[in-house]
Parts: sequence; C-alpha cells; structure tokens
Amino acid sequence: MAIHGWPVRAAARAAITLLAGALLVQSAIAAGAPNLEGFWWPGRAAQNARMPELTSKLPANGVPMRDLGAPSRTGGNFGELDVKPAARAEAMKWKPMDEETVSSVCKPPSIVYGMPGPFPFEIHQSDKLLVFRLEYYDQVRIVFMDGRPHPGPDYPHSTVGHSIGHWEGDTLVIDTTHLASSTMMGNGLRHSDDVHLIERFRMTPDGKFLHWTQTVEDPQVLNNRGVRYVVMERKQGYIYPYDCDPAYGRSLEQREGQSP
Repeated sequence: MAIHGWPVRAAARAAITLLAGALLVQSAIAAGAPNLEGFWWPGRAAQNARMPELTSKLPANGVPMRDLGAPSRTGGNFGELDVKPAARAEAMKWKPMDEETVSSVCKPPSIVYGMPGPFPFEIHQSDKLLVFRLEYYDQVRIVFMDGRPHPGPDYPHSTVGHSIGHWEGDTLVIDTTHLASSTMMGNGLRHSDDVHLIERFRMTPDGKFLHWTQTVEDPQVLNNRGVRYVVMERKQGYIYPYDCDPAYGRSLEQREGQSP
C-alpha cells in the first residue's frame, strides 16, 4: 500500500515529524481544556461504565454498531442498523477472504472502523490542533481546533478524512467529513464517501479513563444512525509499528488455491 509513491510507514513518520514541529510552536493547551495527552489503551475493565454526559448526546435514532464476531461475518447480520437495499445487496456479496488478498490485506480501513479497534493510540495536544497517532495501520490523524470549517467537495477523501474539533465544557467534540468509502463493520458493510462522523471524548475526573462515542450518519447506506461507545485507559506505553506484510495475503491465497 502506498500514498503517492510513499510507503504508508514513511508517510506516517513524515507527518509526525511535520506535526511535531507545529506542536513545538503551538505547545500551549487551550486554557481550561482537559489535557488528553498521552498513551491510551483499550480499557476493557471499564466498558460497562457509561457517562451520561456522552450518552445524552447520542441521537434518538442511533443504534449500536456491534461487531458481532463470527456471526456478523456471514448472512447479512447488521444488528439494529437499518441498511438500505443497495448497500445490503453489495454487502451480501462479500466474503471474509476478500480482505485477505495481497491487494487488500494491508489496506487500512477508515477511522470509522479503525479507531474503535483493539489497538492503542497516542494523543498530542495543543491549542490549535490535536494529533492522534494510531497503532492500527500506522495512521496519523489531525484534528484542527482553530475554528476553520470543512473544505469543499474537491478536497481529497482519505481513511482519516478532514476533522475539526471544539470543546463543549470538558467534552471534546470532533466532526469528520471527507472519508473515503471503507468498511464499517467486519462483515462487508461499507460506508460511502459521504459519511459524516461525530465523536465525543471525555475523561473521567481522575484522568485514568477516556470515554468516547461515535455517531455515524450515512444517508447513502443507512436509514438510521450507527453509534459506538468506547473506553480507553491511560497507561505507560508505546505505539509500535504496525508493519503490515502483504506476504500474509499471498500465503493465504496460495493455501486457498490448494484447498480441495
């Protein structure tokens, strides 16, 4: 997988270098804003605790987007999502091995599916922007906090899209557009490139956990909205290179071709 001829890891590292310079210039965190800086790990122990400050903001027609494991990978099981007929028909053509080919195995998903995955991320914060450094597929996400609007329709779509953020009290609200069409669940259901993603992030008072929600709106694919609730735990740790190897897809293809 390459971006304009650069390997994904090289592009990510270049972006981190450029953004690190920007953060040195704009190092101050906005006055009164919570400090989200640090390494965050999926906090499974706290998944049952939910913040009313976040759940009260979820839309009335929002339904859980549950990645159901093996049962969700066949038979068109989309939970409570009201999937439009064309999107459902397209998803029903999908097979798990479609994602394990040489051309697909190292293709990163969009943040709709990638952010809630079981991988850590780092947050670097200033008063002008936030940077999310994801371990999953070595993705780097920029959130502009300077009040700019989203760009026009000719702006390129990507797996991380264009994100603008603001604070509502102690809650960080991120609005993302310009996401390239990508998987939305692990069963072939894809969002379109018109998807609109709203996220809210809020720390617990002790600063140990970061709760956040996704609201996914996609009129081309859904008649309702999908929501996710995720909890991350602050830890000491490092983001390791994902280093996806397309040879894995090649070995699977060879094994598949040899099966009776």
